[in-house]
Amino acid sequence: MSLIPTDILTRLKAIVGPAGYIEDPADMEPYCVSWRDGWRGDTPLVLRPASTQEVSEIVALCAKAGIPIVPQGGNTGLTGAGQPHAGGSEIVLSTNRMKAIREVDALNDTMTVEAGVVLTTIQDKAAELDRLFPLSLGAEGSCQIGGNLSTNAGGTQVLRYGNARNLVLGLEVVLPDGRIWNGLRGLRKDNTGFDLKQIFIGGEGTIGIITAAVLRLFPKPRESQTAFAAVTDPSAAVKLLGIMRDRLGEQVTSFELLQRNCLDYVLETLDGHEDPLSEIHPWYVLIEATGQGAPGSLRDPMEEALAEAIEAELVPDAVIAASGEQARKLWAIREELAEAQKLSGVGIKHDISVPLSRIGEFIERADAALNAAYPGIRHCSFGHVGDGNIHYNPLNPKDWDGKAFAAEREAVNRLVHDIVAEMNGSLSAEHGLGRLRREEAEHYKADVEMDMMRTLKRAFDPQNLMNPGKMLRL
Repeated sequence: MSLIPTDILTRLKAIVGPAGYIEDPADMEPYCVSWRDGWRGDTPLVLRPASTQEVSEIVALCAKAGIPIVPQGGNTGLTGAGQPHAGGSEIVLSTNRMKAIREVDALNDTMTVEAGVVLTTIQDKAAELDRLFPLSLGAEGSCQIGGNLSTNAGGTQVLRYGNARNLVLGLEVVLPDGRIWNGLRGLRKDNTGFDLKQIFIGGEGTIGIITAAVLRLFPKPRESQTAFAAVTDPSAAVKLLGIMRDRLGEQVTSFELLQRNCLDYVLETLDGHEDPLSEIHPWYVLIEATGQGAPGSLRDPMEEALAEAIEAELVPDAVIAASGEQARKLWAIREELAEAQKLSGVGIKHDISVPLSRIGEFIERADAALNAAYPGIRHCSFGHVGDGNIHYNPLNPKDWDGKAFAAEREAVNRLVHDIVAEMNGSLSAEHGLGRLRREEAEHYKADVEMDMMRTLKRAFDPQNLMNPGKMLRL
């Protein structure tokens, strides 16, 4: 039963018109449930505004009536930030009708897009202009740019281009009182006070709703080389990265670490994959280098870097993709890991980052701690070693019931995150906090840091109506 007065619901529906709302429970179900990990809630109404003005009117009405709002993009998040709580006291505001590409400025290398534009649409439009928008992640076919920015998404090309916040020049945001901040400036330099856009990027919709953004575009690479290399251990992978960057500089675009167990899960559960190397090794890296040179111009420096690493006994074996199709197959292994894990057992997932120099130490210590506490635990570590971000996702021992292992989440988190904290790392490198890691952040962050976050939240949203209970608690 809705806790929101009927007359308010009627007024909200009038703002967006018949095409802009959903109230049938079956049709609202996809907006109330996460695609992974079972986050679920209730709402009496899903609103789908078609413009920033409609978002503004919705937020203003909800502010006056004291109704909480849950902003939602493509609903591909991994921490429970995009779903309403139980009880039906919140409305869901989906941006999936706000799909306009408002402007492209090829000379300024910018594209202005609305929050509901799907990431692949932006990538494809940039490609039409002979440009690159480098944000790339597994859900790019369904995630929306507003959600990407609200979580400061990372992905596979952070090593070269940075996180989502590095790809934004300006924002348009509806504030918690309904006012519209138009910060859509395509400027590389603007030193006129606080860089306000940065407080909304990564804010998980808790202090405002991003409705549009000015995005940076880059030259489209002319040359690309992809390699799959075995390494002796994660520390060797970091040393290999150093060799690669010495040889190729900033042309090293992606550098992904992959534990053998993870590769086995892909090979065992999904069709269409094969082992890239003839022998089994404990660890691998997937490397991509891109540049503006002639086709094939990066192959020699990549071969030279790998040869140096083989000579240094860091790399036992490696292969460089001979074609675009072979490169695609190598990347498919990495991209389908999430599905393979899901099919292989119950995982307790971690999205941590530590200094590059300590990646090997972190994995060794975390593995040892979990092996001692949970004999037979199955490890699965992979991720963006080039920027220190490891997805450390142990699976239940084969003789454990999945639900029983899932009940150990808090204990497993404490073992893993204690090590991360000792290393001055982060317990959320790119997925955000949401509800999944909210209490963990409270446990590890300094009181002064939590006070600053809460002060900012109260200043922008004194009624606590914007995505309440996500990221932090007041």
